[in-house]
Amino acid sequence: MIHLYTFFLGGLRPARTGLKKILPPIVFAILLTAMACSEKEQSRPSPEVPVKTALTARKDVPEELSAIGTVESASIVNITSRVDGQVMKIHIKEGQDVKQGQTLIDIDDRPYRAMLEAARSTLERDRVKLQKARKDAKRYADLLLKDYVTKSQAEQTQTDLESLEASIRGDEAAVDNAELNVSYCRISSPVNGRTGEILINEGNLVNSGDTTKALMVIHQIEPVYVRFSVPEERLPEIRSLIADHALTVLVSPPENQGQTKEGRLTFTDNTINPDTGTINLKAEFKNRDKSLWPGQFVNVRLMLGMWSQAVVAPSAAIQTGQHGNFIFVVKPDMTVESRDVTPGPQINGETVILKGIAPGEQVVTDGQLRLVPGAKVVVKNNAQSGGDAHK
Repeated sequence: MIHLYTFFLGGLRPARTGLKKILPPIVFAILLTAMACSEKEQSRPSPEVPVKTALTARKDVPEELSAIGTVESASIVNITSRVDGQVMKIHIKEGQDVKQGQTLIDIDDRPYRAMLEAARSTLERDRVKLQKARKDAKRYADLLLKDYVTKSQAEQTQTDLESLEASIRGDEAAVDNAELNVSYCRISSPVNGRTGEILINEGNLVNSGDTTKALMVIHQIEPVYVRFSVPEERLPEIRSLIADHALTVLVSPPENQGQTKEGRLTFTDNTINPDTGTINLKAEFKNRDKSLWPGQFVNVRLMLGMWSQAVVAPSAAIQTGQHGNFIFVVKPDMTVESRDVTPGPQINGETVILKGIAPGEQVVTDGQLRLVPGAKVVVKNNAQSGGDAHK
C-alpha cells in the first residue's frame, strides 16, 4: 500500500490524463486491502466477558412488610410534688434504673405530721363526746318511757348523738387526708424504669400546684413499643391475619442488622393518615436486655406469612431496562440470554421471582454492564461465592 500511495502521489503531478489511467487500479487495490483486513478482524473470536454467577433455587421465603420505626416507652411519668415543701433528700442519680415503689425524693414532712396529730386529737375528743352522747340518748329514752322527761328532751339527745357521729366521720376523713399528705412527702417511683435529668436540687422549695414543671421524668423501657407505618392497601390483609393469630414483628438497629429482636403487633390505629396514605401500627417488645432505647430508629419487618417453595435469585442479578426487569441467564454453551422476569419481595439479599426463571438456572450477578444477548462469558466466581456449576 505504501508503494501504491507513493506512486499515486508521484503520478498526480505530471498530467490529468495520467491520473485518470492510474486512479482505477489504485482504488481497486485499496478496496481489496480493506476487505482483507475486515475479513481478518471478523474471523478473530470475540473476547469472553468475565462474570460472576449464582444458581437460582426453590425455598420457603417469609412474606413481610418493611418499614422504619421509632422506639417508644411503654409509659412516661412526669414526677411532680403533691404537697408544698422543701426538698430534704434526693435518693437517686440521673440515668439510674429504679423499681416501682423505690423512694426518689423526700420533702420536709414536719408541718404535715403536725397537722396529722391535730386531726387525730380532734378525732379522739369527738369520740369521747360520742360515748357520752350515746349514754345520754339511751338514758333519756328510758326516762321518756316513764314520763320523767319530755319527748323533745329525748329527741334533742338523739340529735346530739347523730351530730357527733357525723363529726366523727369528718374527723376520720381529716385524719386520712393528713396521713396522705405525710405519705406524699416521700415521692416514690410508680413504675419500673430509668430516670432522666433531675430538675430539682436538695433545699429547693416545691409547689404542689405547679404540675407543668416536673422534678424528673421516668421512662419505662421494659417493655417498649415500636411505632411504624404501612401502606393503607395492606390494611385489609393485616386485619384478616390479626383475627386469626398474633403477628410477629422483627426489628433491628440500622447499624447492626444482625441484632434482631422479636415482638408482637399490639395496636392498629383507627384512622388512615390522608396526607401519606399510611396507617400507624405498634408492636410490643419485652426488651429485657434494654437494647431498644426510646427515640431510637429501627428497621421493622412485619411478618405476614410464608411463600412456600418460591423461586429465588440473588437481588444483584436483577437488572432494569426500558421494558422492565430482566436477568442474564448463562446457557450451557456459555453464552447469555436476556430473560424478562417479574420480581416479588426482597429478603436478605434474595428476591422472589414470580415469573421468568426456573430453579437451578445459572444467572449473572456481576459484570452485566459488558453483556449483550449472545455474548460469550467466562465465570470468575471466587471460592466463597459458590453456586457456580461451570467452574
